[in-house]
Amino acid sequence: MSCGECTVTLEDVALQFRLPIDGNAVTGVSSISKPATLCYELLGRSPSEGKFTSLRFLWLKDNFEYLPSTANEWEVMQAIQAYIMHLIGGVLTPDANDSTIYLMYLPLLSNLHNTRSYSWGSAILAILYCELCQTTDPSAMDIGGYLILL
Repeated sequence: MSCGECTVTLEDVALQFRLPIDGNAVTGVSSISKPATLCYELLGRSPSEGKFTSLRFLWLKDNFEYLPSTANEWEVMQAIQAYIMHLIGGVLTPDANDSTIYLMYLPLLSNLHNTRSYSWGSAILAILYCELCQTTDPSAMDIGGYLILL
């Protein structure tokens, strides 16, 4: 730019990280009516029986760090979905406030064959821009988002 500034573009995301930028939007429902049921269906266990909107990374680690040698195909798929949730929340869309991953991403993993059809590049760029906006608040102490793009 002529003023000496630049910005991260969607093309940058696609070229640098090979994340898809075309396809279905990465959106989730803001309120999952039965989060424990969703967790049992896709992960085989749930952190609680009540209402919750996120999973703690510590819970994912405690429950999926080690895969037993006797694991069947379904248990391997559950561990893969937990690992992908950790990647989404810990690498692609980290939150500056705590160490959790929003549960809204879990339904996107219900069919791993469709996971590549989502525009993950667009999602991480949008989250980064949102985090940059929130960081302009003088009381902000930290920033989240896929900061390697900066």
